[in-house]
Amino acid sequence: MSILVGTSGWNYPTGRGTWNGVFYPARRPRGFDELAYYAEHFDTVEVNSTFYRMPEAPQTARWVERTPGAFIFSVKLYQKFTHPDMYLAREGVTGWDLSRADVELFRAGVGPLADADRIGAILIQFPPSFHRMDETRAYLDWLLAAFAGYPLAVELRHKTWSDETADTAACLAAHQASWVLIDEPKFKSSIEQNRPRRSISRGMAPSDTDLEGNRPPGSIFYTRLHGRNAAEWWNHAAGEDRYNYLYSPAELQPFADTAQAAAASGRRALVYLNNHFSAKAVANAAVLKQQLHQPLPGEYPREMVERYPELSGLVRVNGLEY
Repeated sequence: MSILVGTSGWNYPTGRGTWNGVFYPARRPRGFDELAYYAEHFDTVEVNSTFYRMPEAPQTARWVERTPGAFIFSVKLYQKFTHPDMYLAREGVTGWDLSRADVELFRAGVGPLADADRIGAILIQFPPSFHRMDETRAYLDWLLAAFAGYPLAVELRHKTWSDETADTAACLAAHQASWVLIDEPKFKSSIEQNRPRRSISRGMAPSDTDLEGNRPPGSIFYTRLHGRNAAEWWNHAAGEDRYNYLYSPAELQPFADTAQAAAASGRRALVYLNNHFSAKAVANAAVLKQQLHQPLPGEYPREMVERYPELSGLVRVNGLEY
């Protein structure tokens, strides 16, 4: 399909926002496979685990084996490439030594996905601290060249990149990379991107200008919805609290319209929900698929439909419409 909708990650086993007992059954049969179960419901997933650890070929080969042939993975780039401070703190090393060998190690790790034509995109997510300067602009250019050959999607968060929209877009276009449209709380330093909007009076889908303030380059259109929990975005008891937000159907509809506009322009649209607290991303992804007139396969636990009544009448519970 030209529009694929999924969630950011599929494994959330701990914390108040666990998916266990919500999307995944509280009592699991022997040999229960979360990824295989997830793939019964969605056609794509954004892999978060590769941000924290380099992917390894045996692992990604098993992902291919555990999912249908048309299932697509978008893979987040390892943090050493985008978050050097986080990498240094996590690894306990004293210097940021990024080399071509690191690039080849990541490439080898996702090799089975590439060989099976299962990669939607490599997601290059930078933190808000990644400001546009001559050095960072040059680094972005180098990084995109290093991963040439993959569909690339770049998430930039600081306003300095949108302050120089034309140059940023030109850099991405030179490498056929897509500028990720992000939905999250906005602050003074936030990158400026137009949220998709729908012409209520005329019922029209947004134009390319509405998509993100500039026509995004690349053969894919990549969207990430992080939620709008501004109150707990920076001040929270646990990191998962930041993503404790449920979009209303009205808030999701413009993103459905935007994805359709992107697909109509000949690009594959990849839409990922990252508001993962208590499987809210799953609920919103299902609603978004319904707005796109896509089927909603698989069965959902009764507990989930009771928690998110907007799913009532959309999904199957125990083989029946609920």
